[in-house]
Amino acid sequence: MEFLIELLVEQPLLLLFLVMTLGYLLGEIHIKGIKLGVAAVLFVGLAFGALDPRLSLPPLLINLGLVLFVYCVGLASGPGFFASFTRSGLRDNTLVVVVLLLSAGMVAAEAIVFGFKSTIAAGMFAGALTNTPALAQLTSFVATTYDPAIAATAATEPVVGYSVAYPMGVIGPMLVLLLVQRLWKINYRADAEKVRNILPVEQEIYNRTVRVTNPAFCGATVRDLMGKQQWRVMFGRIQRTLPADAAPADAASRMELITGHTVFMPGDLVSVIGAPEEVDAVVAALGEQVAEQLDADRSVYDFRRVFVSNYGPVGKRLADLHLARRFGAIVTRVRRGDIELLAASNLALELGDRVRVVAPRSQMRAISDFFGDSYKALSEINLLSLGLGITLGLIVGAIPIPLPGGVQFKLGDAGGPLIVALILSALRRTGPIVWSLPYSANLTIRQLGLVILLAGIGIRSGYTFLSTLQNSGGVQILLAGAVVSIMTALLMIVFSHKLLRIPFAVAAGMVAAVHTQPAVQAFALGQAKNDLPNHGYALAFPMATIAKIVLAQLLVAFLPK
Repeated sequence: MEFLIELLVEQPLLLLFLVMTLGYLLGEIHIKGIKLGVAAVLFVGLAFGALDPRLSLPPLLINLGLVLFVYCVGLASGPGFFASFTRSGLRDNTLVVVVLLLSAGMVAAEAIVFGFKSTIAAGMFAGALTNTPALAQLTSFVATTYDPAIAATAATEPVVGYSVAYPMGVIGPMLVLLLVQRLWKINYRADAEKVRNILPVEQEIYNRTVRVTNPAFCGATVRDLMGKQQWRVMFGRIQRTLPADAAPADAASRMELITGHTVFMPGDLVSVIGAPEEVDAVVAALGEQVAEQLDADRSVYDFRRVFVSNYGPVGKRLADLHLARRFGAIVTRVRRGDIELLAASNLALELGDRVRVVAPRSQMRAISDFFGDSYKALSEINLLSLGLGITLGLIVGAIPIPLPGGVQFKLGDAGGPLIVALILSALRRTGPIVWSLPYSANLTIRQLGLVILLAGIGIRSGYTFLSTLQNSGGVQILLAGAVVSIMTALLMIVFSHKLLRIPFAVAAGMVAAVHTQPAVQAFALGQAKNDLPNHGYALAFPMATIAKIVLAQLLVAFLPK
């Protein structure tokens, strides 16, 4: 064992990959249908860190993992974040502040009951909610405001409270999410349907052919009908009814693609695409369903899945591409990652999207060239946009922000890159620079950054956690921190899901954000099996970070020293 420890002390990269490997193996173990997933890397790191105080990873490496993770989360969540913020962002962020105020109140009550020093209590608050920027600013605040004779010693005390409370700050919210979803019998798929029209979520899309028989929907353009009826479907092909005496040569012209200018006539066969309940409603309104499937007819129009690998269409709405005018084509579906999306006219394309195009056979090559359709190009990362975006994020994170009372805080390496990524992803592009990453590349970088971060935090905290726990008062700090962590998560999930009716997966992301904890976020993603927790995380993270930095310093300022 001593030989292994000495080897790992000398070889931090070996330590990192050993923890990652064992964490992955542990995370894949299913217990009653539940697995820890990537979060297991943290617990393996804690176990290794407890073996020897010299075991650690370079702080730069840990920060790199943090930056890569939060930046990629921001890139993936930006459009949905700002869309949500315009609807309910003020309400949701007010909830974040209220919950954190209640958490700070719990810490203050525990400090009075158990006689914790203000520095210990404030550090416990930062640890129970796993916020390293709050701890960093806290130690700086203590060092600069306390009497110089005791400032140096006092500045180390928040670390004690932080290190003991931190592990339960990770475990606590996971337990809450696990137990609550079982108790409330959460159906993530059904829950996600509530925001299907707002956020990209997995949905079933199917195609039905209807014969138009209702004269009420004849004579008006499709664009007018869509606006008036609020139909959330796509219309693909239309087959016109020919006169009985029509020449055979006319048969080829009876199949058309539907545009906004198309006018339905009695007897037309129309293909309707969308979610089952939406399609069924449109079919019932227009006429009667028929067995014939127009989408299977490839005699006049062909269809193909094409990768979006060229930068030209990226960030642009489908309506702005003018595919009907350029190629006589339409897009009916867009596959983003594992999610199938209906090709609404206002849907903006991203790198790596697979669009299903219906077009004349003669135009398929031109359409492929237009979108790129290169898997190789999608595997390449635009280092200019990635490097520039992260640079801007780190600069923003390093800017001191003054608050009343002489308090300053920084967004740090987590908050700065996240906020910048949210803004850049909403912009999608600036001139020739496309800010987004291909879905697969984003996921890969995000996952790599996360496991580096989790391994680093676990290894760094393991020994301090064990040794402090063995000291006098350590158990009290642990239990007090556990109560704060668990109650904060419970309050957040109850208020957001039950009171505000936020989908559970989004609320789970908000729980992770209130704890500013990537491991909890990874756990929520694993449970939801969709990207909705990312939207909740991105929505609440900035406000949660700022609030905890401020509240931690207020606890030191107002609690007995």
